[in-house]
Amino acid sequence: MSDKHELLDEVEKVLYKKKNLDLNYLVFSLLLMSFVSLAVFPKIYIQQRIYFKSRDISKLKGEYDTLIEEHRLINASVESIRFKNQILDTLF
Repeated sequence: MSDKHELLDEVEKVLYKKKNLDLNYLVFSLLLMSFVSLAVFPKIYIQQRIYFKSRDISKLKGEYDTLIEEHRLINASVESIRFKNQILDTLF
């Protein structure tokens, strides 16, 4: 019975070799993660800046359209008042 267990233990050792992680692997992993972070960070930063700028532009565009419409209404009101004044001046 013990021979059987010893044989199974040996088979497991051959099939499932444990990899010991050393300091070089840790340093390589950290360098790789930092390189990937440095490569991806500018892209994320630029996309975020573009998003906020486009949001600001959209807000300003909405305000601009509102002001254009108010300007049109005020011009129409001024023209109406000017027309009334010209008619009233000619009548009196």
